[in-house]
Amino acid sequence: MLDKLQIVKQRYDEVSDLIIQPDIIMDQKRYAVLSKEYKDLGSVVEKTKEYESLLNTIEEAKEIIADGSDKEMVEMAKMEMNESNARIPVIEEEIKFLLIPKDPEDSKNAVMELRAGTGGDEASIFAGDLFRMYSKYCSDKGWRVSTVDFSEGTNGGFKEIQFEVTGNDVYGTLKFEAGVHRVQRVPQTETQGRVHTSAATVMVFPEAEEFDVVINPKEVRIDFFCSSGPGGQSVNTTYSAVRLTHIPTGLVAQCQDQKSQHKNKEKAFKVLRSRLYDMELAKKQAEDAIKRGSMVTSGDRSAKIRTYNYPQGRVTDHRIGLTLYDLSNIINGDIHKIIDQLKLAENTEKLKDLGDGF
Repeated sequence: MLDKLQIVKQRYDEVSDLIIQPDIIMDQKRYAVLSKEYKDLGSVVEKTKEYESLLNTIEEAKEIIADGSDKEMVEMAKMEMNESNARIPVIEEEIKFLLIPKDPEDSKNAVMELRAGTGGDEASIFAGDLFRMYSKYCSDKGWRVSTVDFSEGTNGGFKEIQFEVTGNDVYGTLKFEAGVHRVQRVPQTETQGRVHTSAATVMVFPEAEEFDVVINPKEVRIDFFCSSGPGGQSVNTTYSAVRLTHIPTGLVAQCQDQKSQHKNKEKAFKVLRSRLYDMELAKKQAEDAIKRGSMVTSGDRSAKIRTYNYPQGRVTDHRIGLTLYDLSNIINGDIHKIIDQLKLAENTEKLKDLGDGF
């Protein structure tokens, strides 16, 4: 492992020299890629220092024990050696996970879209519950949530809602939420007290930068219309809302959240770029999933991934067979336990793929 870590250290030193070169700083795309690599390699280098320190401690302790002239020092050396030996396998496992090749998309911001599925009004209410769950989770992570577009349900919640999430490693965390979420509970409108099953679809796109996707303006039809929903006096009086249609693909992106037409247009283009980028990414993910037989990031948007059962207070993630009896906290944003387990499952799969590389 030390040989592999030495190669990482050499690359870290190379990248640290590269990112201060004027020509690299001028190349926005390359600078962004190298900065991310520098940050990732830095985590490995820090962990390597701790690993090497433990190995040195063990060697020094062995020398003191072999000498044997000072009984008190020998006892201390034995304690230090035992502690270091216990820590070694733990840190080796941590390093292995750090050495797993990072998905370049993971560090990007994300665009999320929630759509009510089967279940009528109850599905819209559930989509609203999911939006609040993600908003709370993002807030706890220190991420910023900004609404792009929405269509309210007739009895609360949303028929659909689209929002941006900005922060550190957003897409790499939220990508696991893509798929169909089911809820089993007694709807507010149910008079007989029967449990109904409803569903909502969650889509997660990595936010594409301008240099990721170049859109030909001639291939985009732009329509302006009046905003609907909350927004004060400008609602239904000014054509501030913007709808973009990408003619070659038929993809549509719209934004009505801002009072300014210019800001709505800017946001809509950002979403359109992300949708186009995601189309290509979805193809690649599906191909990769087939190769690996992955159950975590299959790329199948129609897959049922999670069930929220209210009568039993249970949440089940079907991809990894994880069941937690903590529904009230989870629906209030405490989803980190589920996401951590999904990340672990994905990394374990990647580690298997790498085989004897370690």
